[in-house]
Amino acid sequence: MRGPRTRLVLVRHGQTDYNREGRLQGQVDIPLNEAGLRQAASLAPVVAADPPDVLIASPLLRARETARVISRDTDLEVRTDEAFLERGFGQWEGLRGEEIRRRWPDEHADWRAHRPVLGLGVEDRPEVAARVASACRTLMENHPGGTVMVVAHGAAITLGITALLGLDTHDFRGIAGLENCHRSVLEPLHGEPANGLMRLVSHNLPPDFP
Repeated sequence: MRGPRTRLVLVRHGQTDYNREGRLQGQVDIPLNEAGLRQAASLAPVVAADPPDVLIASPLLRARETARVISRDTDLEVRTDEAFLERGFGQWEGLRGEEIRRRWPDEHADWRAHRPVLGLGVEDRPEVAARVASACRTLMENHPGGTVMVVAHGAAITLGITALLGLDTHDFRGIAGLENCHRSVLEPLHGEPANGLMRLVSHNLPPDFP
């Protein structure tokens, strides 16, 4: 008889001022705004009702603050792991899309055409996907039959899910990004050799969804 399934819950941080202003955040370390704190608070009762076995956050402040708030009614210790940092966007971080397009038209065109962006410090999609997926697999191996919750970032989560599903992390764009403080749930595939692949059980659940 098979034991309980291991679950992976990926949570995007709450809103920041950069989110509200449409700026590319990347690894800029900024806090939640008031709306983001309220979003996290609305997720806290759901987490308290069915707490995970382990809670890991990106070391960026907006993720750590979200993890702290959502775990406030539990005994969970929030740990951090740099593998869950947001995708780095180099010189583009903090800018709006129209400014990037105006200042770097060729590189912006490459980005929109799903080609690598060279010379500006923009982290490549497969690199982000690999680091996030690898860290998720390690956590799940260390907590068999348990629930692992990770608080991270929009691009990092989307790319991590893409890799965990075994999809092409360079070209595939079929997974919508999570909204602030929304979450997705994945479980390992069983049966035939799965090679660490997972299935997406739920996607983009709002913070007050039980």
